[in-house]
Amino acid sequence: MARESMEFDVVIVGGGPSGLSAAIRLMQMAQEKDQELMVCVIEKGSEIGAHILSGAVVDPIALNELIPDWKEKGAPLNTPVTDNQHWVLSESGKTALPHIIMPPLLSNKGMYTLSLGNLCRWLAEQAEAMGVEIYPGFAGAEILFHDDGRVKGVATGDMGVGMDGKPKASYEPGMELHAKYTLFAEGCRGSLSKELEAKFKLRENCDHQTYGIGIKELWDIDPAKHVPGRVIHTQGWPLDNTVGGGFIYHQENNQVAIGFVVGLDYDNPYLSPFEEMQRYKTHPEIKKILEGGRRVAYGARAINEGGLQSVPKLYFPGGALIGCAAGFLNVPRIKGTHTAMKSGMLAAESAFGAIAAGSNGETELTGYTDAFKKSWIYKDLHKVRNARPALSKFGILWGTIYGGFDMWMHTLGLGFLMPTFKHPHVDHCALKKAVDCEPIAYPKPDGTITFDKLSSVFLSNTNHEEDQPVHLQLKDPSVPVEINLKEFAGPEQRFCPAGVYEFIGDEGSEKRLQINAQNCVHCKTCDIKDYTQNINWVVPEGGGGPNYPNM
Repeated sequence: MARESMEFDVVIVGGGPSGLSAAIRLMQMAQEKDQELMVCVIEKGSEIGAHILSGAVVDPIALNELIPDWKEKGAPLNTPVTDNQHWVLSESGKTALPHIIMPPLLSNKGMYTLSLGNLCRWLAEQAEAMGVEIYPGFAGAEILFHDDGRVKGVATGDMGVGMDGKPKASYEPGMELHAKYTLFAEGCRGSLSKELEAKFKLRENCDHQTYGIGIKELWDIDPAKHVPGRVIHTQGWPLDNTVGGGFIYHQENNQVAIGFVVGLDYDNPYLSPFEEMQRYKTHPEIKKILEGGRRVAYGARAINEGGLQSVPKLYFPGGALIGCAAGFLNVPRIKGTHTAMKSGMLAAESAFGAIAAGSNGETELTGYTDAFKKSWIYKDLHKVRNARPALSKFGILWGTIYGGFDMWMHTLGLGFLMPTFKHPHVDHCALKKAVDCEPIAYPKPDGTITFDKLSSVFLSNTNHEEDQPVHLQLKDPSVPVEINLKEFAGPEQRFCPAGVYEFIGDEGSEKRLQINAQNCVHCKTCDIKDYTQNINWVVPEGGGGPNYPNM
């Protein structure tokens, strides 16, 4: 059955903050110039926001620029930050760092804590009201090219294909979406973005990307303990020599978002980011916030931590990378929504200018990179460019001190004196062999404050059609047992926060790797951390994966 095709001026792959902001900005410019423009957004989640997970504390600077009257239009930014705290944790206590020593750029004054998924749902409403066509449940599965090598658009994944690769009775071929320009807003470690980086050598003149995994829970807590707008960031325990830290955000409706981030350049294969998150909640200062409450949601997502040094070439023939697909997260601020939105706006302006000048995609979007380098995104990322690599270069303690000093130098106007560090290693290469590491004994879940993976995945509302090709592809099926298990104690069963990877086999028999793909929350950690880079994450059927209601 042949695929049908649809023609647009711009196709955007991904309905997150950057993709939706790009769509809105395109339509604004079309209205300003009284010009017709056809813009399409596809989203692999079952609805807009279904796959969106962030802390989140949002800087409204980009939203102020994009939709200045967002308050009147009912944007879900209802809880301004009222209290900003930073704790250094020991196993049983905490030290609160005084605000006077914190670099001013880390201030959360004027920020809002909220559900980023709900913000994306609201942005989608604004976009649709302007004429943007939005198609949730359609995963961008294949990049299409013109004969001259330019990107022509994307094809959505086929539906109704069995695990054996053969069409079922419900088979429907994917749709081809052709465009003059295609903007890829897939988020961190997007499968198509990864392909584009390789094909067009977008990382030739930048550092490699480095990542973290963020694990988040949403809790309904005792109203007597709730302080709307209180924002707490932590570092230290339970991690030792591993990059990471936690957050506790008091949001609206007596809810607290609690999360933990682990840098994916950790070296001990016995480390489990999920278990570190559970252990984190047992700290006396954190446990007392949660006691008497109820966990209502769970999710996980990889995040970019490379910063300015790791931003690739942003454009290629026929399109561009925007948002976390390119990696604009400001690591020490733990914020990327505003930079993602602004990048989408800048790319939209460049694409609209090219189309208005008569281009059908032949003109590359060089103006996008020029605009980025003149924007506040670049200035922000330049100020904090050494914060993350300093941790790898000097260790956690001295790296934190150096990072703070570096940021103060920028505050004082002396940032030009500071050298720019490179990231020392690719994340998966940092893993040591099991024989050189100590196993980590994690406490058993109590079912009240701490939980196991399967009950957590249940709260993510994750669902996949079981009879479909496994979307976690092994390049060599022998590698998990022969290398990962024998040399590294099977780290995939620990770095996955959803119980997807499981080594099974009777006592004394040869183990084998079982992939429980239906559990996958689309965090992309396996694609990043697998030591041999043997796992390739590709999109499953559209609409599959988590369905986050309020994350």
